[in-house]
Amino acid sequence: MKRRTLWFIVISFFVFCGFIVWLLGSDSDFFKGSNRIGVVEIKGTISNASEVLKSIKEFRKDQSIRAILVRIDSPGGGVGPSQEIYRELKRTIKHKPVVASLGGIAASGGYYIASAANRIVASPGTITGSIGVIMYLPMLRDLFGKIGYEMVTIKAGRYKDIGNPGREMTPEEKEIMQASMDEAHRQFIRDVAAGRKMPEEKIREIADGRIILGQTAKELGLVDELGNFEDAVDAAVALGHVKGEADIVYAKKKRMSLLDLLLGSDASEKLSTWLDEPGASLRYQAPFAQ
Repeated sequence: MKRRTLWFIVISFFVFCGFIVWLLGSDSDFFKGSNRIGVVEIKGTISNASEVLKSIKEFRKDQSIRAILVRIDSPGGGVGPSQEIYRELKRTIKHKPVVASLGGIAASGGYYIASAANRIVASPGTITGSIGVIMYLPMLRDLFGKIGYEMVTIKAGRYKDIGNPGREMTPEEKEIMQASMDEAHRQFIRDVAAGRKMPEEKIREIADGRIILGQTAKELGLVDELGNFEDAVDAAVALGHVKGEADIVYAKKKRMSLLDLLLGSDASEKLSTWLDEPGASLRYQAPFAQ
């Protein structure tokens, strides 16, 4: 009988210890304080918004997260992914404050996303601005002629092969493409103006694709404060009414793939972006980062 009781105590002890370990390693709110700042990092070319959207939504729903800090170090990227993240941040600021911290570069789509935040903090030398849209269409007709390559196009729809690298674009096709670019540009200006609570006319004056440094961006009203990451944390603490020292929590990163292990995460990201995205796509991206 004593042996059975002893075994029961031992098993209960290990079960209890296992439960504590599970709690500590899980997403349970049991041990979470209420002074947490959630950090979402956006690095490199913006090509896929899914992971960033997931992190933002998780932090928004987490009651222990008092504010979200979006750390941006990106030259921009695809129009669609940039707009998705912008929209999610606009939805989030209705529930809790969002601070954007601009790193070495937060241009074009990178700035587009930042403009949705309650407050933007940048270094004086941060490369930002570049409010514009770009698309590169290769012209390979002469090269094809030299190597004896011929492209045969079969299509249904008059303009289905706009941008065909084997021929010159017609004036009518150029008008169609320019109209799409102009519309994406208007959307950029409209959304930045809404995010910054500035007149569209004011944004349009500097929305010619020019690069702007952080110091000038503050003078123009595109940035609220000059400072580093820690200054952005302080801004998030103030907006989130955090009492005492803040607990900085980074969004969970997806598991490293075999490609990441072989090439390194930066090289893997660039290769994946090149493989996943068509060359002739509308982009909110700084021209020197193509």
